[in-house]
Amino acid sequence: MAAGVMGALCRDCFWTGAAGATGAACATGATAAGPCPVCAGRRVVRHAEVLTLALAHVDCDAFYASVEKRDRPELLTRPVIVGGGTRGVVAACCYIARTRGVRSAMPMWKALAACPDAEVIRPDIGKYVREGRRIRELMESLTPMVQPLSIDEAVLDLRGTEALHGAPPAAVLARFARRVEQEVGVTVSVGLAANRLMAKLAAERDKPRGFSVIGAAEAAGWLAPQPVGLLPGIGPAMEKRLVGAGFATLGQLAALDAREAARRFGDEGPALAARARGEDARSVDPARGTKSVSAETTFDADMTDLEALERPLWRMCEKLARRLREKGLCAGGVVLKLKTAAFASRTRTVRLPGATLLPEVIFAAAQGLLRREADGTAFRLIGVGAQPLLPADRADQADLADPGAPRRVAKWRAVEALRARFGDDAIGAGRGFPPKR
Repeated sequence: MAAGVMGALCRDCFWTGAAGATGAACATGATAAGPCPVCAGRRVVRHAEVLTLALAHVDCDAFYASVEKRDRPELLTRPVIVGGGTRGVVAACCYIARTRGVRSAMPMWKALAACPDAEVIRPDIGKYVREGRRIRELMESLTPMVQPLSIDEAVLDLRGTEALHGAPPAAVLARFARRVEQEVGVTVSVGLAANRLMAKLAAERDKPRGFSVIGAAEAAGWLAPQPVGLLPGIGPAMEKRLVGAGFATLGQLAALDAREAARRFGDEGPALAARARGEDARSVDPARGTKSVSAETTFDADMTDLEALERPLWRMCEKLARRLREKGLCAGGVVLKLKTAAFASRTRTVRLPGATLLPEVIFAAAQGLLRREADGTAFRLIGVGAQPLLPADRADQADLADPGAPRRVAKWRAVEALRARFGDDAIGAGRGFPPKR
């Protein structure tokens, strides 16, 4: 598009056109302001690069809570928190709850104090994974260049797809957002930019149901007045450190040259200053997989007894095995995570002799780690993870040392099939049940 000409996209009818930056009408009848010239819709995105940018960040809006509201329409106007347990944390919350001060990862007691009338729903990860897969398939129908970042978030590179779709990437993304709403019943926000960092920030800028564009030429200027905590990867501790050093805004951080940034913040300093300027050389890599898969639970009361700790550990191992299977992965090693009553974290790892998808194998490895930690310490959380991750076809292969592996795999698949048909409580191992009183 010629310099000084503003592109336009209607998110309602998907019309695209151009308007002079001064607002003068062009051949298509569009102007720089006002409704869509075709459908009179008000959701018109106008930006000099809206019809040329092709890298997008797509993020579902309050995904877990949105899925629950879809399934229970009576909750549409109510605050919803996905989480549970008086000592648990918020897994997700809707935007109504957010206006009351609720945030993800907030302790449940604190969330309910801020929003006592919230509807609390226990997470159904299996359902969220299924819906996330449906959305992922819709993304992959747009371009093969899709890199998943989480169950409800991905980055897409649509360069070279205009001829295929007969429309610029922005229009293709707007159609995709409409299709997700109609077919899945949740909404997404789209960020369009010249690189991954700015696309992510654009997607967060106009939630929910947003569509935001940050052009290459404006990135540094837009970032400059923003607080340093806006930058992904800068947590509360790092933000406090930066502000204490006199860097409250990204513009102040961006002004550092590489040498000064390294002197002040070590090896990561130059990259930090570059990101503060909106620079990001990462490409979209569809082959880049999930780094780890895990499951954890927070107890209603602290636990010290080994046998008592083993029961929730077994349930987490079953959940982990299910999540691995759903992702087409298996465990090459096991990670045990514990959190003490004093909130101190302990992480222990062990490499497996052979990759597995079987909860009993994962449990045996995690159990050995747990026995060394269960020394009378009171724990409030237990979790188990798989790392490294390997392709599922490498799991539980029969050999001379373990010829019964395929039989155990078949048994586990039968258990999972019964649960899929009759519910998770249809069948279970004795070690997962609470003791009789």
